[in-house]
Amino acid sequence: MRRSDRQPADSGPEAPRIAPALPPEWDEAMLQALAAFPSSRDFVQANYQGDDPRGSNGLGVLLRHPEAAKAFLTFNCYVSTRSSLSRRVRELLILRLSWLRRAEYEYIQHLVLGRRAGLSDAEIERIQQGPEAPGWDALDAELLRAVDQLCADAGIHADTWARLATQLSQEQLMDLVFVVGCYEVLAMAFKSFAVALEAGVPPLDPALRARMHQAPAA
Repeated sequence: MRRSDRQPADSGPEAPRIAPALPPEWDEAMLQALAAFPSSRDFVQANYQGDDPRGSNGLGVLLRHPEAAKAFLTFNCYVSTRSSLSRRVRELLILRLSWLRRAEYEYIQHLVLGRRAGLSDAEIERIQQGPEAPGWDALDAELLRAVDQLCADAGIHADTWARLATQLSQEQLMDLVFVVGCYEVLAMAFKSFAVALEAGVPPLDPALRARMHQAPAA
């Protein structure tokens, strides 16, 4: 593809390319896929018409391919509910990944989840700035650095790995890669399928959105 054929990074929201399947449309194949991630299924089913419809469109788009959704949701459920990393660490990683990928739908979902996991507004703002921002403790800075390296090089650099290995177990180091990889796939899916925010979910503040799209991409 020639550079002139590419869309600019901030081309604005576009019409969804795949319509989400919402709970009234869920058929047997979709329900079987959803059994791989029951807490996600139950949240959407209970809230898609209520005050907190987050995730309804993202999950609903995945369900348009039930066999693939079942395979992916099995992995996503592990990463989200059984990972050896704490919720706070997972959300730190996901927010950095979605910021670097300019994945607005994913980022907005995890702003809420990140705060619920204990990230402060000041920490969320520093996540946008990356590992060199003043104020991080040593482990948080290395975690963010690992995300940056995974996004840029598909691998954590040896020196970063060595520093992380002084504080994380082997399983936690593996789960770090799995968290970033899982939400990298979701960022690709949500952006490629042009998943729209659910009705009532506020979009990014225009200034924050502009900053996201002006930041150097990984």
